[in-house]
Amino acid sequence: MGAIPISALNIVGFPNDLTEDILVEILRGGNDKAKEAGIVISGGHTIKDKEPKYGLSVTGIIKPGEEITNSNSKVKDDIILTKPIGTGIITAAHINKTVSESTLHSAIDSMKKLNKDASLIMKDIGVNGCTDITGFGLLGHLYNLCKSSNVTANIDFKSVPFFDGVFDLLKKNDFPGGSKSNFDFLNDFVKWNNIIDNKNKLLLCDAQTSGGLLITLPKSKSKDLIDRLNSSGINNAAIIGEVSKLSNDSKYISVEG
Repeated sequence: MGAIPISALNIVGFPNDLTEDILVEILRGGNDKAKEAGIVISGGHTIKDKEPKYGLSVTGIIKPGEEITNSNSKVKDDIILTKPIGTGIITAAHINKTVSESTLHSAIDSMKKLNKDASLIMKDIGVNGCTDITGFGLLGHLYNLCKSSNVTANIDFKSVPFFDGVFDLLKKNDFPGGSKSNFDFLNDFVKWNNIIDNKNKLLLCDAQTSGGLLITLPKSKSKDLIDRLNSSGINNAAIIGEVSKLSNDSKYISVEG
């Protein structure tokens, strides 16, 4: 939303049957990323849980009225995505030991990268709408943006950035349950081109971890945004579609092949 983070609290669930060394490394990783974001972890809360869970409750600041929301996208805006899609299927394939090391490490590197630079750049340029891509997948978060903004989105499948190796994994059906649930929910709100098969549809609904930003902005600003993202090392940013007027008989998202 364009806010500047200033502090965070660790939120941890941790089982009794794992060693504290693992918890130490989890907390160390969180602290490293907090330092990279320029914030202080000022404490936290820990409970016993049957599954390990970790997150940060973050406090930030922004001037009222300058928030970048998911409810202000405008007709004829370009839609830009800043990170590739596919972390869900890649991590599921890692559990099943069916993913290559190069594909896995490219996903890990992407998940480790903060959206800090992308956020600062988009705020400086001035955009209409934004949301991050996480558990609801690309189309899930795009649906929320379109519904909140009362618009529809036209997506070009060929323009969406995907991780190398993802299409090989499609043949192995290593989709996580969250991606399938996303697809089941979204199918009624998406108009699919007939050449897009069910596996590619699932990929667009793939539940992401630490995905990129989905940004809508006037076409006159798109090249400047892409150029500045590339200059900052965000090399996969791409225009993936356009915002259109929502009519009574249109669905919130249209996907072309």
